[in-house]
Amino acid sequence: MIRVVLADDEKLIRTGWATILSLHDDIEVVGAAADGHEAVEAGAGADVVLMDVRMPGMDGLTATRELARRAPATRVIVVTTFENDHLVWGALRAGAAGYVLKRAPAGELVDAIRMVHTRDAVLFPDALRRIAAPHAGPARSSTMAGLTPRELDVLRHITLGQNNTEIAAALHVTRETVKTHVGNVLDKLGARDRTQAAVLAYELGIVFPGTR
Repeated sequence: MIRVVLADDEKLIRTGWATILSLHDDIEVVGAAADGHEAVEAGAGADVVLMDVRMPGMDGLTATRELARRAPATRVIVVTTFENDHLVWGALRAGAAGYVLKRAPAGELVDAIRMVHTRDAVLFPDALRRIAAPHAGPARSSTMAGLTPRELDVLRHITLGQNNTEIAAALHVTRETVKTHVGNVLDKLGARDRTQAAVLAYELGIVFPGTR
């Protein structure tokens, strides 16, 4: 069961999310929050938090950063009406595992929750590449992060949104081998998850956003 907290200052939005999620047996809404402070308190015991960006008191980006510090196992999905790449990039750098627009179909929201909960792929990698482009650092050697050539290969596949099974097939190795490489990549980059690894890869110029 995926335990979800809904954080939005509009009760109507929270009610709508709760109604959508109640239709799925593997998801349980365990809390709600009307501001960032409440989101941090309620979200610390959840698996996934749906986080609005603009809330009174503590905003969603600050709450995301605080949750990443206090409850690193909790995954945050920023849900926003704003197609503002700077805001979204800020959310990802703050520790969000991904983002969804409020106007997105209900199925996309549910899929996002399941994807970040499994932690086996980057959420919406095409959008991440587009958002990362203005923030990408100049191309540099992977040795800047101490990555081996194979770990760099794995990182490239991570930024494409591929899961361990897909990476294993592409590199002709076992899934367990990929899992080990992914762990090494996260450790060397100091990243808490795949999304953070992708963000750092772009910022450090280890992987360029146009790479496919």
